[in-house]
Amino acid sequence: METIHGDLKGLKTNQLKQLKRLYHQRVPGDRFTTPEFAQRLAAISTELEKPLCVYFNRRGQVIRVGVGTPRQTQIPPLELPRYGAERLCGIRCMATAPESEQPGTGALTALALQRLDALVWLPLTGSGFARRGGGVGGYVKSARVAHLLPPSNLPGLVVRGTESTAESVTQSTTVLPPVPIEDLAEQDFLDFVTGLEAEFAREVSGLEIDQAGDRVLLVGVQTSDRDPRAFEDGLAELDRLVDTAGGSVVGVVRQKRSRPHPQTVVGEGKVEEIALQAQSLGANLVAFDRDLSPAQIRNLEKFIGTRVVDRTEVILDIFAQRARSGAGKLQVELAQLEYLMPRLTGRGQAMSRLGGGIGTRGPGETKLETERRVIQRRIARLQREVNELQAHRNRLRQRRQHHDVPTVAIVGYTNAGKSTLLNVLTDAEVYAADQLFATLDPTTRRLTLTAPAPIAPIAESEFPDSPEFAEPTEGRSILLTDTVGFIQELPPPLMDAFRATLEEVTEAEALLHLVDLSHPSWPRHIAAVHEILGEMPIVPGPELLVFNKIDAASSEAIEQAKAECPHGVFISAGDRLGLETLRQQLLNLVRYATGE
Repeated sequence: METIHGDLKGLKTNQLKQLKRLYHQRVPGDRFTTPEFAQRLAAISTELEKPLCVYFNRRGQVIRVGVGTPRQTQIPPLELPRYGAERLCGIRCMATAPESEQPGTGALTALALQRLDALVWLPLTGSGFARRGGGVGGYVKSARVAHLLPPSNLPGLVVRGTESTAESVTQSTTVLPPVPIEDLAEQDFLDFVTGLEAEFAREVSGLEIDQAGDRVLLVGVQTSDRDPRAFEDGLAELDRLVDTAGGSVVGVVRQKRSRPHPQTVVGEGKVEEIALQAQSLGANLVAFDRDLSPAQIRNLEKFIGTRVVDRTEVILDIFAQRARSGAGKLQVELAQLEYLMPRLTGRGQAMSRLGGGIGTRGPGETKLETERRVIQRRIARLQREVNELQAHRNRLRQRRQHHDVPTVAIVGYTNAGKSTLLNVLTDAEVYAADQLFATLDPTTRRLTLTAPAPIAPIAESEFPDSPEFAEPTEGRSILLTDTVGFIQELPPPLMDAFRATLEEVTEAEALLHLVDLSHPSWPRHIAAVHEILGEMPIVPGPELLVFNKIDAASSEAIEQAKAECPHGVFISAGDRLGLETLRQQLLNLVRYATGE
């Protein structure tokens, strides 16, 4: 269809017909343009006193005509051909410029967002003449060519969100010096674009060798209900989550808003900036610091042109990598399917399954409906298996309780050192690493506690009936359980899927709440753990607050913790500091919890 796009206000019928006739023109596929076409386009633009844009495919066919600047007439994302990081979109734009000698930020932004093969910029002279025998001349004398730059500086580049859209465009594009229009018409366009794509391919293949994982651009939205410190902590945590998932953070984009945009979370201008940053930094994944609705993800992917994930999806990916046991894999799959279910999208009639014969013609059951039905069945089956897992672990707990061995669950924020502490206290060989969510499956080990000397009292505010001293004893056996780490705003799918694991916390007689004191946000971590514990259906038992990693904590943090939690225990599991005090306090905690 010969549609004229852009600003058509004030155009006459004969002028619109002139523009539509451009669709019947063609330039050689191996040339940027021809002098005849450039002069004709410039003549129409001069007559209309408006800028014009014409888009060609690589065969030289006109596929789009617009009245306005490249920014005003750009092709919608859904209409652009698909391309990879090493390819351009296969379309070039020729634009007239009545008032500008070279393309500005808006035109270069359109070039970058569409990944055009080239932007041919035609500055108008303001006048021209008709040639004898037909044709026009003099309306344009020279042209400039703008194109994208291969990301040759990407491997070591990390940007932290300070660049404006203009700076991003400047980094990713270049404008060549003006050349006479006749000389430009002699240049081989296909050689130009083939060489450019070869450079992109070399850069991309080099990045794939240097960095096997995803190149991730982080996006943070600071709304009015989030204070700056919590916002920055959340972004830093997302950075760590991406690193744990195997990605490499190449940049961060921030925006302050009173509330998230309902369609795209961030504003329209910021979406463009994200798209440009993703292109200039070679990012193949954009991760947001909050949960996104299915519609928001679709809208963002449409405008940005790359895959978009939210915080929950990053966490689910980590869990999928960490799951080792059958129970862990079962719970992770259930969480992933419950997250995926509302995010299934279809294409309406295009995804319909048409039948044959009387009574079967028509849309029938769509592929989307089929996928949903299959996933619903799988979720139902996994739910039954998780229920069986709950019952099995409940029987194990009852067996332990029958032997009168109390259980203490180690809880805490992820990467607080829970597995390390279990290994140190019980000589277990649980996997422990400086990683988020290194542990998914609960591990229980026996620990024998003795009290050779009077035990320091536990705070009356926490345990009002606890004795100040414990009688010397030969030994008291307890079961110490390492549990999955908590995180701020733990995704609901994980809470539901890991209910069998979290029951180890609610069914324990007491809790050992481990805190990483070396982390600058340790008070927020304590609050986040307490919030999650408060959401559990059964109120957990009494809690002993233990501050870990005192060897790496600052003296200010230690003094603050002592002031705010005077009855906390201070240890370093890695350096085996304070463990004897911890054992004594654990024994006192167990006696209080069991009513001894």
